[in-house]
Amino acid sequence: MTHPVSEPLPAPEAKHDYVEAMFDAIAPRYDLLNSVLSLKLHGRWRHTAARQAELKAGDRVLDVCTGTGDFACELGRWVGPTGEVIGTDFSKEMLRFGEPKLAKHPNVTLQWADTQALPFPDAHFEAVTVAFGIRNVADTQQGLNEMARVTKPGGRVVILEFNRPTNPVVAWGYGLYQRLMPAIGGMISGRRSAYVYLPASIDAFHSREQLKTLMETAGLHSVTVTDLNLGTVVIHRGIKK
Repeated sequence: MTHPVSEPLPAPEAKHDYVEAMFDAIAPRYDLLNSVLSLKLHGRWRHTAARQAELKAGDRVLDVCTGTGDFACELGRWVGPTGEVIGTDFSKEMLRFGEPKLAKHPNVTLQWADTQALPFPDAHFEAVTVAFGIRNVADTQQGLNEMARVTKPGGRVVILEFNRPTNPVVAWGYGLYQRLMPAIGGMISGRRSAYVYLPASIDAFHSREQLKTLMETAGLHSVTVTDLNLGTVVIHRGIKK
């Protein structure tokens, strides 16, 4: 399936700065657009991904590319008041718009960090997660290497991400949705270019099999792949060796 946009994606060497600026720009309307464009299903997807992290009370969890912190707050419910969740992102504006959510989640903190160079020691977290963000990391392998590095042996790395469906009927409907996304996203956010980039980035990202291989290269084993939403959303989970 080809993506329904004509604008090219940024070159790899420019992707980091491009994505950071893009998310800074759309941060004020990001949460609203998430609900509109996912038909309010994104919360259910995050809940399913959190279950795969197999968290328990008192666990320490890292959520990278956390955006405005929705997944970090979801994870905070699972680890309880004795647990800790840190959400990191390289968009300061996304983090700023996420800060008000923390009043209801005292076990969650947000901080600036680049997923390709995480400021945490080795084997520090019981689980490391990312929701709809790994495709925005300039060097996917380096991002996965860092996520695995800071995970304790036996800990889980969970990735929730959009996926190109293989079923022809689903792929047709998904292609139509992608063609509508720039118009809807642009109308609400005033930043059409961001919602041109987002569907194009899904098409340009690694296949589910390729992402599984990259996770294994990063030192994760027993990698499982779970389809959601007719295969348009996928959860990858790996265990740190």
